[in-house]
Amino acid sequence: MYLTRFRVNTHRSDARRLLGSPHRLHGAVNASFPTPPSREGSGPRVLWRVDRNANSETLLYIVSPGRPDLTHLVEQAGWPASDEPGWATFSYADFLTALHAGDTWGFRLTANPVHNIRHEYLKEGERTKRAAHRTPRHQMRWLLERQERAGFEIVQKPEDRRLLPVGDEYELVVRDQIPLQFRRPQAGEEPRTRAPGRADVQITKVTFDGRLRVTEPELFRRTLTHGLGKAKAYGCGLMTLAPVRGEGEA
Repeated sequence: MYLTRFRVNTHRSDARRLLGSPHRLHGAVNASFPTPPSREGSGPRVLWRVDRNANSETLLYIVSPGRPDLTHLVEQAGWPASDEPGWATFSYADFLTALHAGDTWGFRLTANPVHNIRHEYLKEGERTKRAAHRTPRHQMRWLLERQERAGFEIVQKPEDRRLLPVGDEYELVVRDQIPLQFRRPQAGEEPRTRAPGRADVQITKVTFDGRLRVTEPELFRRTLTHGLGKAKAYGCGLMTLAPVRGEGEA
C-alpha cells in the first residue's frame, strides 16, 4: 500500500478544470496506474481526497495498492518546469502494520453521509431513495454509528471542556461540506457540471476533523485501505491520520 501527496497548481486552468469535476479527477487518478484499478472483489482500492490546508495549498491525497505515476498530473495541474517531482509517495504498509489497539490519532475524513428514505408513493419492496444528511448533527451521528464497525472510537471530551450540554461530547467537528451535482458522461462525452436532472450524480462531501482511538486494528486497517461510506470514486471515503500534538488538543 502507498500514500501519495500531490500539490495542485490552482493558477493553471487545467488544474481548476480538474478540481471542478469529480468525474474528471477520478479519471486522472485512475490514469496514474498502468492497469486501471479494479472496483471489484474484496481487496484494497484506490482512494483519493482533495484538501485545502492552512497555507492555502491545494493537495491531492491518494491511497493505493500500487505506486502511482503522476507525471501526467504534473503536466496538467502542477509545475512541469520545476526541478521538484511534484509529488511524494510513501510506503504505507509498515505504518498500517504498526497500528495497535489503544493508539490515539488525529484524523481527517471526507465522506458522503447518506441515509435511505422511503416516500409515500413507493410500494412495499421497492427500493428506497438515498439522501444526504444536511446538518452537522446528523452528519456526525452518521460517523458515530459507523465507528465500531470501522475499528475505532471517537474520543470523548472531558465534561469541563464541553461548550454545550448536548452535541459537544466528542472530539469531532464538521470542517466543511460541499454539495456537488454533476452528470456521469457517456462514452466520448465531455464531463460537465449542470443543473440537477434525472441523470445527475448528487453527493454532499463532508470533511470531518477529530481524534480517534483504535479499538480493532484489523478493522481499522481495512477502513484506511478500503474507505468509509459511499461515493469513493468521487473523492469520498479516505481517512488520513496525524500524531496527536498533546493532551487536551484536538
